[in-house]
Amino acid sequence: MGSKDEKPVGGGFFSAITSSVRNWGSAMHKSVNGLLGYEGLEVINPDGGTEDAEAEAQRGRWKQEDRDGYWKMMHKYIGSDVTSMVTLPVIIFEPMTMIQKMAELMEYCHLLDLADECEDPYMRLVYASSWAISIYFAYQRTWKPFNPILGETYEMANHGGLTFIAEQVSHHPPMSAAHAENEHFTYDITSKLKTKFLGNSLEIYPVGRTRVKLKKDGVILDLVPPHSKVNNLIFGRTWVDSPGEMIMTNLTTGDKVVLYFQPCGWFGAGRYEVDGYVYSAEEEPKILMTGKWNESMSCQPCDQEGEPLPGTELKEVWRVAATPEKDKFQYTYFAHKINSFDTASKKLLASDSRLRPDRYALEKGDMSKAGAEKSSLEERQRAEKRNREAQGHQFTPRWFNMTSEVTPTPWGDIEVYEYNGRYTEHRARIDSSGSIDETDINTVEFNPWQYGDLSAQ
Repeated sequence: MGSKDEKPVGGGFFSAITSSVRNWGSAMHKSVNGLLGYEGLEVINPDGGTEDAEAEAQRGRWKQEDRDGYWKMMHKYIGSDVTSMVTLPVIIFEPMTMIQKMAELMEYCHLLDLADECEDPYMRLVYASSWAISIYFAYQRTWKPFNPILGETYEMANHGGLTFIAEQVSHHPPMSAAHAENEHFTYDITSKLKTKFLGNSLEIYPVGRTRVKLKKDGVILDLVPPHSKVNNLIFGRTWVDSPGEMIMTNLTTGDKVVLYFQPCGWFGAGRYEVDGYVYSAEEEPKILMTGKWNESMSCQPCDQEGEPLPGTELKEVWRVAATPEKDKFQYTYFAHKINSFDTASKKLLASDSRLRPDRYALEKGDMSKAGAEKSSLEERQRAEKRNREAQGHQFTPRWFNMTSEVTPTPWGDIEVYEYNGRYTEHRARIDSSGSIDETDINTVEFNPWQYGDLSAQ
């Protein structure tokens, strides 16, 4: 955060909070080389101190022999981007793909509806940034989603009047694009996750470009989220932290919101906490925001020093909805809807993630079949690539077009894909046909291999 942004935080409402967290320091960690004999291995317990690092290393979902085996396999990748480099066992997967997980951001899309309806330009940013924060409750799940197959899609309907379509537009590097729309807003993202393997942890950098257009006034919002770190990948209980800044900018007016995700400190101090301000285009604080990304967010008008205005109170803007108890994958009710055919459109695309046999087998608890189907899909993808290249064909996304725009991010540049509108036309034709189609998982084969048919569609 720049100096102008830091002034209210350092001397205003959040001074006590930030100073106490910084005094605690970052989460306690300790090398357990003496116990395990592995150089570079670090275990972090978010709920404790240094004394229990060796005990923490023995916890988690891995058996001892599996931990040792995967450490020996993975340690050579330390410092590398392992986004699509390593084949991993289905034991660490959840029955969802990465492009399905992109759709989870739409659970609280009513906040964008409120932003569109809001006359106050600063409260508009409060609603919109609270929507952006809401996804982090789902991001704390430590199961890995399946990597999408090139050409794989995910479409969602029957949720707040929203239409959502995502497509895997590139395999190397792995890139996804998505578009969502209802009567209040459009949402567009191009995403190219970048990772750095650190031994027993993984840093995830959200290289991407996000745009939200609020239809009432034509306002364009840009979002830059913080990076995340997955701790205790192999040794210890896996947990996720996302320390750093989230910045949402109103590109139309210059107003912005800067929110700081506190790092996890000793014995969990500061974990989940988010604090910051909505600023005018002149960089004056207008509204303070505070909360926890796994619980709720609130706001309150403030003065130029960042102090709450007299006679005002904190107003809750967003709260996490109730979740199922003892869910195997820590899914929300909305996450279950994402996998359900209840949110599927009529005549679902054969390339849809719901139809993946490995994902479906894992959802049904058949680990052996899930692993076999995953290997089969990955081999078929390699064979399809060889076949495509032998014929001199080049993969072309179906629902998104690559543009000449390259957008810089804090973690590298990204080539931007834009929604081409064809999915809207495709849906309109089906919806106007009057046909009724019940998708049967047992009769529809997952088929993302569409490159040969693109010219005819």
